[in-house]
Amino acid sequence: MAKLEEKFQLPLEKITPEHLKNYLQERIVIEEISTTLINQHISAFKIVQQDVLGRAWETMKIKRPRREKKLPQVLSLKEVEQIISAVANLKHRTMLMLLYSAGLRAQELLVISPKHIVSHMMRVNVVGGKGKKDRYTLLSQKVLEKLRDYYKIYKPRTYLFESGGRSGKYLSKSSLDKIIKNATAKAGIKKNISAHTFRHSFATHLLEQGVNIRLIQQFMGHVSIKTTSVYLHLVSSDIKNLISPLDSMDI
Repeated sequence: MAKLEEKFQLPLEKITPEHLKNYLQERIVIEEISTTLINQHISAFKIVQQDVLGRAWETMKIKRPRREKKLPQVLSLKEVEQIISAVANLKHRTMLMLLYSAGLRAQELLVISPKHIVSHMMRVNVVGGKGKKDRYTLLSQKVLEKLRDYYKIYKPRTYLFESGGRSGKYLSKSSLDKIIKNATAKAGIKKNISAHTFRHSFATHLLEQGVNIRLIQQFMGHVSIKTTSVYLHLVSSDIKNLISPLDSMDI
């Protein structure tokens, strides 16, 4: 707010919404400031108007710009394979395989129990996911085989991936982050990878296989199809191999 006073040579109580709009417009043109910074300026101005000067905000409301929607980063199938293959530790490799193959969120992976692996249905039961909602997602055959090897050695009870082998305490998020960071480095991949990157990659790869987006929405636990639709922008397709629907007709 001090910059506004300095620019217009006016006390704060005489700075109007028009002053702020002109100031922001100038910074957008000259400095190309971000949407986040613009919204921060508007929020600060609103606090001053309401809490300091006691003015009604609705009568001078400034329209906020929409936040930039950045596409999530995804891995290729080859990169996923390289990262998982770089992990020698059975527990850590099993975790990454399950994380990717079921499209789980980090916390969903950490709190999963042995009973949530529903092998006869080839499904993973995600209990209390985002929004406290339960869902079923895919259980990979390779993951099931790896889980059986893992179970024989670690014998988990309360949680599938317990901290230090102790029942009743699940592995921390920071431990999972470290596992991913180390695996990515060993694989020689320079991207900034997180647990959520595997989830984004899962959805994108299913779309590339031709899986119905509504089904992917269920696996991901998205309330709105709009959330799932972002992966349509990430699908890799070879335009040279695409043909017009007309070319398949006998006319």
